[in-house]
Amino acid sequence: MSIKEKDLIRKLSPKRIIWPVLLGLGVVTLLLVSNLNDVRFEPVGAGMCGDYIRSGEGELIDVSDEDQWEPVENCEGTHIKRTYKDTLGDIDWGWHSTLWLVMALLAMVTRDLAYMYRIRVLTDFELSWKRSFSVIMLWEFASALSPGIVGGSGVAMFILNREGIKLGKSTAIVLVSALLDELFYITMVIVVLVAVGTSSLFPVSMQLTLFGVTLGTQGVFWLGYIFIFLMTTAILIGIFAAPRSLKYLLLQIFRLPVLRRWRYQVIEVGDDIITASRELRGKPFKYWAKAFGATYASWTGRYWVVNFLILAFANPSNPLVTNFADHMFIYARQLVMWVIMLISPTPGSAGVAEFAFSGFLSEFIPMGLVGALALVWRFVSYYPYLFIGAVVLPRWLKSTAKAKKKRMEDPEN
Repeated sequence: MSIKEKDLIRKLSPKRIIWPVLLGLGVVTLLLVSNLNDVRFEPVGAGMCGDYIRSGEGELIDVSDEDQWEPVENCEGTHIKRTYKDTLGDIDWGWHSTLWLVMALLAMVTRDLAYMYRIRVLTDFELSWKRSFSVIMLWEFASALSPGIVGGSGVAMFILNREGIKLGKSTAIVLVSALLDELFYITMVIVVLVAVGTSSLFPVSMQLTLFGVTLGTQGVFWLGYIFIFLMTTAILIGIFAAPRSLKYLLLQIFRLPVLRRWRYQVIEVGDDIITASRELRGKPFKYWAKAFGATYASWTGRYWVVNFLILAFANPSNPLVTNFADHMFIYARQLVMWVIMLISPTPGSAGVAEFAFSGFLSEFIPMGLVGALALVWRFVSYYPYLFIGAVVLPRWLKSTAKAKKKRMEDPEN
């Protein structure tokens, strides 16, 4: 067993699954418990029985503040008191919920199929659908076990190389995959913000201090967006215009004392960009069109999972999401969430993702169901990769070892 293979097994050890699972389950459990006794005073329709009226005038209405409401008799009230259990019992677990849960699952399948197709395009169809499935599942497995800002790119290069893709081409594929993902984000943020604006996109209050400057949620988002934009622009210039010049510029920047400790990593990045440039220059328009199309299909499927789950949990008689504009607003909130999750120090953003979900999307979810929906969201979009990856890894190592041995015995084939 090679050193690299040992390193891969260590990084993707099924034992490491337990920590992100426990973190995620812990946060949603806290959400559920905190919601358990929450109350909300909801207005009743004409001719319906109400048990509560407002006890004060002139103050800002707070439907969750019990001090503002008092009980009345004979159904003469204007509101009713609701709890988590009441709302849970109102969910239509029939065909309506089933339909949207199935749609959420299909959106995740679309995401994975699009990623599989993209990896086939980027490898010039050297990988079959079966091998593409293994590569993508292990790539997602590595990402799920890594902090958000780290991802699974390093492991992905080894996975592709072990599948018989030359190291230079593997490097180029991983780099261009990240590039396509960032281009999707950069362009889609502009489209969505033009559509919905920015006035109510930052409901969560958070602070991040960098170099003595304290930023709020909006500041963190725009800092992350600008960083992604500049990084993507630099990589585009490096790959398609001046790879060696970009490497030289990076080395000069990382001579600064505050950045010097990352100098060796930057040397590797510069080498990767030069390698990717050799591999990717001259690719036809059709190659890029297919790769872009697959990227947009994949990320669109991923984001619409949340929209479909919200519809599954909605009360059909009193939905909180009523039109396409609401769906676009949810989409926009998720784009902001993505940056928050990207800077998470935990594996797969476990814990942070569930908290962000609650803060950013609670107004579109029936009262008391935020924790439950956050859990379902992670069960659909995150946990499957942990368990599928744990099953695929040993079989994949065995099959690729045989293929590698065969290639070494017969290098011409």
